Amino acid sequence: MTRLADVGDYRKFWAASTTSIFGTYVTSLALQVLAALTLHATATEIGLLNAARWVPYLVLGLFVGVLVDRYRSKPLLVGADFARAVVLCAIPLLHLAGLLTLPVLIAVAGLLGLLSLFFDSADQAFLPKLVPVRMLTSANARLEQSHAVAQTTGPLLAAALVKTIGAPLAILLDAISYLISGVLLAGIGTREQSAPRAQRRSVLAELREGVTWVYRHRMLAPQAVAGHLWWLAHNVLTTVQVLYVLRAPDSGLGLGEVQLGITYACAGVGAVAGGALANRSGRRFGAGRTVVTTRVLMPLPWLLVPLTGPGPAATVLLGLSQLLFWVLMGVEGPNEMAYRQAITPARLQGRVNTTIRSLNRGAIVLGAPLGGLIADATSLRTALWAGIAGLIASAAVLAASPARHATLPEPQTTR
Repeated sequence: MTRLADVGDYRKFWAASTTSIFGTYVTSLALQVLAALTLHATATEIGLLNAARWVPYLVLGLFVGVLVDRYRSKPLLVGADFARAVVLCAIPLLHLAGLLTLPVLIAVAGLLGLLSLFFDSADQAFLPKLVPVRMLTSANARLEQSHAVAQTTGPLLAAALVKTIGAPLAILLDAISYLISGVLLAGIGTREQSAPRAQRRSVLAELREGVTWVYRHRMLAPQAVAGHLWWLAHNVLTTVQVLYVLRAPDSGLGLGEVQLGITYACAGVGAVAGGALANRSGRRFGAGRTVVTTRVLMPLPWLLVPLTGPGPAATVLLGLSQLLFWVLMGVEGPNEMAYRQAITPARLQGRVNTTIRSLNRGAIVLGAPLGGLIADATSLRTALWAGIAGLIASAAVLAASPARHATLPEPQTTR
């Protein structure tokens, strides 16, 4: 039986993804350093810079999904990588020429977000073409593990590079990572077919078909709705968590940046461990039961955060909370994605994945400020409890739906 490691095209795909995700963490930090220290941006302006990346997902995400379904994924992936490399190279050049201003930097961040939207949409549509259905959970888990390692070590690497060679040159290194990713993807030999012109309709008609397919599907619709609630609640929690950890004991725990970094490192370790269990769990219990069970359990580790008080045990409890939560995330994510990719017709992969992703990104934009508003109006602990309640609501929607019975389609056999 063919193993995932034997699929050469997937190895290139995984290597490209891993290379570019580490570079992305470098740029995320370097852009903020450039804005804060070089361009003297205010907190609001840095907020606008960070938000600029997600605006294309909200405004154009559904339309990009239509384009991904019309055309081959590989050229879109390679083109987006090379284009991102060029855009990033422009930042140090503009800086050297004295032409880099905050509006220019925000515009660059928005353009990078648009290119990333194309890449992400094509990326999720391309994976099911590289591996058989039975390998989708393992393939997604391997990618999630790479992202988890990048989440843990990427910010440390980024900070070291920015401090050693400066933000502009650190961004240049990210440009190189995108070039490497593009070359690796260009070497993938899997053949694709564009959608026949005779089958194409208006963009709006195809867009509506994708949205309708998601929200009328017996299994996928509750997964999507529960996912939107989850992203909203999770971003309430992650926004408030930073303030709760760092603020003085009268309103939080009064810990330092180092302790906060330790909790993030624990999250990365948990995600890697969970990813290692994802395929085994999906095979034994089924994708639906795995996803529902992990969602039901996810609020429990978060209970440790508002229940933790100042003291020497605080860092340990917070680290344990993030470790356990991300173990569950590492198990859940690959199973949910594998099921979605397995049941979605090839002609709808781009639209289905982009529809769900775009609305999830919209939940991020809403969840972060909502957490801050609740905390300012009440308290940090109350905001944390509100986020936990949101996770419980997401789990309830999923557990009460037919999605708990979801299983990956059995592979077709020939006699």
